[in-house]
Amino acid sequence: MASTIPDPGAARADAAPPVSDRPGRIEAHGIDHIPDAERHGRPRELFSVWAAANVNYLNLVVGGALVLMGLSLWQALAVIAVGNLFWVLTGLLATSGPAAGAPSEVITRALYGVIGNRVNNAIGGWLVSVCYFALNLAAAATAAFALVEKAGATAGVPVQVAVIVLIAALTLVISVYGHALIIKLYLPITLALAGAFTVVALAVLKHADFSYVPDRPLAGAELWAVLVAGTTMIASGPLSYTTSADFSRYLPRTAPPKAIAGWTAFGAFLPSLVVGALGALAATAVDMTDPQKALQEILPGWFVPVFLLTLVLGTISINALTAYSAGLALQAVGLRIRRTVSVLFDGAVAIALTLYGLLVSNFLDTVSNALQMTVVLIGPLMAVYATDIVLRRNRYDGRALSDESPTSPFWFAAGVNPAGALALLAGVASAALCVNTLYAGPVASVLGGIDLSLPVGMLVAAALYVLLGRRAVAATST
Repeated sequence: MASTIPDPGAARADAAPPVSDRPGRIEAHGIDHIPDAERHGRPRELFSVWAAANVNYLNLVVGGALVLMGLSLWQALAVIAVGNLFWVLTGLLATSGPAAGAPSEVITRALYGVIGNRVNNAIGGWLVSVCYFALNLAAAATAAFALVEKAGATAGVPVQVAVIVLIAALTLVISVYGHALIIKLYLPITLALAGAFTVVALAVLKHADFSYVPDRPLAGAELWAVLVAGTTMIASGPLSYTTSADFSRYLPRTAPPKAIAGWTAFGAFLPSLVVGALGALAATAVDMTDPQKALQEILPGWFVPVFLLTLVLGTISINALTAYSAGLALQAVGLRIRRTVSVLFDGAVAIALTLYGLLVSNFLDTVSNALQMTVVLIGPLMAVYATDIVLRRNRYDGRALSDESPTSPFWFAAGVNPAGALALLAGVASAALCVNTLYAGPVASVLGGIDLSLPVGMLVAAALYVLLGRRAVAATST
């Protein structure tokens, strides 16, 4: 895999950060091209970015859920390992950032065309990101409410509103200041979260049953259905990050693609694997249907407030990345607004959804159920993007990608690249036939409930893009 042809004017990895990308300043760039002179940093910086975002409560919950679904401990651990291998694709996508000097939201114009990509960013980028932001914010708020109660106060409605707004505000400060602050903060955040989860790990390992097998072990089609569903559930995490180029695009074009992919994938894989495994181990000792309360039964009393704070900090870390990418997606939809304004708008929408969901109705439950279906979309999205990188050998013209006029080489036919659009639609349709979440597709019904939406959707999308996209790729590769 090769990046664009090296330029004598390309920035050195050890060059000082430009004024436009320093931790104490609001990031100047949005979806515009990053010039070579402003490129800086090293691929290893990406490790802490992805590690901080994945030492989180969600991975703990999902790990425990696998045991609750009826798997033995070792079956659950195997599923966690296999599902997290999909971080390799997230790492591959990150290599396109330095090659183009642009975020994923712009690079995907090569896949779908200028107009088609606006639809992609509106649905697959902005809408899904804001919903995830709201759900994660709700999870952090719940932990913070418990912390308020621990302090002896009553978490009434006014307090709950204040807590939600405060957590969102802290998240948005990181997102607004942007890339440089994320790179600066996420190493100490990673170390703090790792230290806290080490205490959790010691408590869990002390109580875990390493020989755990459910009273009624699963077998046959029922076992395969749960194994595939669990793998899909784990894989939905890495597959949702089709935006990994957002955080690598400031690296010099000469940065080794293998290092970019490796540090991104390993930074996410390692904590996801460890924290997910802790969740599965904990489920052999306590009832993980309510993980927050269950874990307090085995944690040292003095550590419970620290644990609750850790859950909040981990959620802020992952939501800051989500809000950052959602802001870029909103710009890429075609709205002529600054990145800071788009991030604040996204945060306001997420706060409103969270408040409505927690205080008024079961909206968040509805959104949560809907997001179970996102694997139907995010699998094919990831597959088409990764296939494009391989076909064009990671050669992207960042300046040409920034051109949104009808004369752009990425205008294709009426602003849409038929190859990418058809591959994506076929992948989504195929996955929908195989899904077994909120409804059972015809293929899943025939297979006794086994949900093959993830592999089928990705394989169909990738294969069709290879067949239809070669000419377009050849015409637009640099």
